[in-house]
Amino acid sequence: MNRKTAEIVREFSPFSGADRVHGVTYDGQKVWFATGDKLNAFDPTSGEVLRSIDVAAHAGTAFDGEHLFQLAENRIQKIDPHSGRVLATIPAPGGGGDSGLTWAEGTLWVGQYRDRKIHQIDPDTGAILRTIESNRFVTGVTWADGDLWHGAWEGDEGELRRIDPRTGEVLESLGMPPGVFVSGLESDGGDQFFCGGGSSGKVRAVRRPKRGIDPVKAT
Repeated sequence: MNRKTAEIVREFSPFSGADRVHGVTYDGQKVWFATGDKLNAFDPTSGEVLRSIDVAAHAGTAFDGEHLFQLAENRIQKIDPHSGRVLATIPAPGGGGDSGLTWAEGTLWVGQYRDRKIHQIDPDTGAILRTIESNRFVTGVTWADGDLWHGAWEGDEGELRRIDPRTGEVLESLGMPPGVFVSGLESDGGDQFFCGGGSSGKVRAVRRPKRGIDPVKAT
């Protein structure tokens, strides 16, 4: 496994009235983050908060190109980002133990914190399509250029992990500074991740490393 130290390139804070950051997603222009009873959006260039939606927002957040999806206790809400209306809900696979959330391949991917799993689910029904096992507590989840990454936590150590989506094998790890927790996780579609900072109330931008050939895949 390729293990490196995460390069934090920027920290966004403080956000008024937001003492915790849960899920994080990116709509191509704004970074959305969940704070418990609101979804907020900020400009990643200026750091200015641009939008706020009053909605239960207890864990992971995702964007499918049109709608926001938000974990709230034991359910996932589908939200119109323009009106803020909840359009539909489906059951969350962990029944309240869910953490990260992202959209890829026409489906939702949901992290299970204490169960140390990632589920791929049907966005219309919540049916589980695939399950990937981890050996760390799973926090945020994202896809970047066909690679599956997740935030992990064990003891006092946070990290970002690139894993094989078929086997769950860890292919690359970015270690966060001691005590730095990763709650939500989302790729910006380029060379950065946006990472929720849990009780720090921060969102951090972390450099996504360029990927070479995986040793396990080399022939």
